[in-house]
Amino acid sequence: MSVAKANGGSLYLPESARIVDKRRMTDDETWYHVRFESGRSLDHDPGQFVEVSIFGVGEAPISVTSPPSMKDGFELCIRHVGNVTDAIRGLDVGDSLGIRGPFGRGFSTTPALGKDVLFVAGGLGLVPLRSLIKTVMENRSDFRRVILFYGTRSPDTVLYEDEVEEWERDPDIEFHLTVDMTDDTWKHNVGVVTTLFPRVSLDPEETAAYICGPDIMFRFVVQQTSSIGIPDDMTFLSLERRMKCGVGKCGHCQEGSVFVCREGPCFSYSEIKAF
Repeated sequence: MSVAKANGGSLYLPESARIVDKRRMTDDETWYHVRFESGRSLDHDPGQFVEVSIFGVGEAPISVTSPPSMKDGFELCIRHVGNVTDAIRGLDVGDSLGIRGPFGRGFSTTPALGKDVLFVAGGLGLVPLRSLIKTVMENRSDFRRVILFYGTRSPDTVLYEDEVEEWERDPDIEFHLTVDMTDDTWKHNVGVVTTLFPRVSLDPEETAAYICGPDIMFRFVVQQTSSIGIPDDMTFLSLERRMKCGVGKCGHCQEGSVFVCREGPCFSYSEIKAF
């Protein structure tokens, strides 16, 4: 890992970085552009995460939302739900924080080369998938159809609204948006993300599916992908909400003999169906 070289060989030593831009996305989430003070690139894979620390407060695992092609720093989208993330919200452009990582095993595009690609994102699950979506779109000729299902709770919780509008207009991606509840002004689908499956015809033997969202969503989405015949080893999931320390020491993410932060957070369904 590049982090070991950058921090004198230690995975445990945070490296100083600064916030170069930030934007409120919803009442609960904020987007940040972060850059190492050393100027180095993060050199991550789509789906990997970093540990973000506020000195004197603590640290939290946060998925990287920018693609590896971004060399001028990297992007995070943080939901403010605890002491550390609330402290991050209080930081301004120019303030510093600590970064360890990147950690874990990310998504690979290799299984999807020459195939259709189906992304299924639920709520905050769009954040780690966005890195992969951008990577696929940057290499669009390597894939056949690209289909994105995005479901969230309500219109005011839609992330990356500008990009959502771009996806709606882009002929190179088949984008479908749904919310659980809304009013009569909503022009898209209403219902959980699995209600989007009947809207498209898929070639299951030629499709790679990438899924990220709340645990309850995984169960029903995998039921859908399995029922239409997408193979378990071509269905990939990010268990990004289960990490804590990032290096397999605290046991917070342990599932049997597997440490999600080390062996994951990205797995094929065939690897984790027994969890």
